[in-house]
Amino acid sequence: MTFSLDALRRWPDVEAPDLVATDGADRLLLDESAAARAGAGDSGLVVIGDAYGGLTLSAAADGGRSIRVHQDPLTGERALAANAERFGLVDTFSSLPLSTDLVRGARVVLLRLPRSLDALRDIAGLIAAHAAPDVVVFAGGRVKHMTLAMNDVLRERFAQLDVTHARQKSRVLVAREPHDGADPVPTRATHDGIVVCAYGGAFAGATIDIGTRFLLEHLPPLACDTVPIDFASGTGVVATALALRHPDLRVLACDQSAAAVASARATAEANGVGERVDVIRDDMLRAQPDGTATFIALNPPFHSGSAVHEGIAPRMFADAARVLRPGGELWTVWNSGLRYRPALERAVGPTRQIARNAKFTVTASTRR
Repeated sequence: MTFSLDALRRWPDVEAPDLVATDGADRLLLDESAAARAGAGDSGLVVIGDAYGGLTLSAAADGGRSIRVHQDPLTGERALAANAERFGLVDTFSSLPLSTDLVRGARVVLLRLPRSLDALRDIAGLIAAHAAPDVVVFAGGRVKHMTLAMNDVLRERFAQLDVTHARQKSRVLVAREPHDGADPVPTRATHDGIVVCAYGGAFAGATIDIGTRFLLEHLPPLACDTVPIDFASGTGVVATALALRHPDLRVLACDQSAAAVASARATAEANGVGERVDVIRDDMLRAQPDGTATFIALNPPFHSGSAVHEGIAPRMFADAARVLRPGGELWTVWNSGLRYRPALERAVGPTRQIARNAKFTVTASTRR
């Protein structure tokens, strides 16, 4: 099958007519980097933040091999793998963590700019520390999501920064001459007796967002034989709080974000409960067997990448229902304006309101 950007799919992420797998920023990045990629050589090309494989597979279709790739969401990794299978390009790349091995000796980096400046700071420092001295970083995004602060972050690690002309509402920053590199380290802050650790890009950073804080205020005491699941755990605050409140329990935390998983592990360790909090990277709760859990806590996201989409939370409710045993409970906090209660009733079972304030609602849904 001939490769085509237009034929890429988002699956297993949410798919809808208004959600695309690639955009103008991908095309501009590929065009601006074409000459540099041709001279990068084997193992010289690194792709960071590729949404669903457009950058990686376009480079592979142009003859690139041994491409190293990092995508923060696990759904992105799986979409890349599925798209590669369709186009016969499965042996052209390897997916790696955001680590030294990802960028060591890299000569060209294609980067979709993250929304978080802290995430960009982590990436820029890592590249500057371990890539080749002549590395060229092509960092692109949609103009509406780009800020001048991104230029400043890149200038902290690169002596030369050029800005391309905009095209299709997209722009590329080109960084050269790396200096003063540094490996990512999590930021730390203490809130209500919990040390929160966060790598760049983790939701809410080293704070506790107000929805999670409201959920924490109302979580119930748990029986000694419960194995709680912190679903979409972010920095692991709920998992850590449950482990601290229940010294005899082991807690599972899962999130599809690599930055969130690393942050949750660091948070659990910082609070002395690392041995009782198991943190895994998972797409939804796919690694968990049907009908095995008795308690799940969830603060569902409502973004798929940069797009707001109402279909994300119902999918999470359905997967939580699959994992819960009959009589098990899903405790959810949600923005009251989203009116999730009917969806929880349909997916899980009878749902009662536990608490409500001006902005958030906490509910408990019992698996029917």
